[in-house]
Amino acid sequence: MTDRHRLPPIARVLGFAGLLPQAAAVAVLIGGGPDVRFAALSLAYAYAALIFSFLGGVWWGLAAMARGPAPRWVWIAAVLPSLLALATAWPWATGQTWPGPSLVALGVFIAASLLVDLRLKAAGLTPDGWLALRAPLSLGLGLLTLMAGLI
Repeated sequence: MTDRHRLPPIARVLGFAGLLPQAAAVAVLIGGGPDVRFAALSLAYAYAALIFSFLGGVWWGLAAMARGPAPRWVWIAAVLPSLLALATAWPWATGQTWPGPSLVALGVFIAASLLVDLRLKAAGLTPDGWLALRAPLSLGLGLLTLMAGLI
């Protein structure tokens, strides 16, 4: 691939910087008192839902930029993160237990998103270096989100 099809170094820096808000929420949950617990859980949830939805947008963009018609499954996969993130808000909206179980679900969904990235790579829709970046980011954010839900 040409340089135009490679991820620039800044993508790695900014990608890993994107783990910092969730790491900070986990740190507050571990070291903070009960007065900051709900705020930390709420922010961890919001951030995970936001990033998961953003990832769907990235997949949509990869499908839109494909040289030929992108497989239909890519378009479907691209809208699922937003719908799943919205579904995890249901317990909060209905007064049920929240946000712990929703964070656990989001953590699993985010970690599992790596399976979509693997399929995108196999379909030839990703730039060079995609999996080297996406694997640690999906697993890292997924694990941090899971931790926030279980602490």
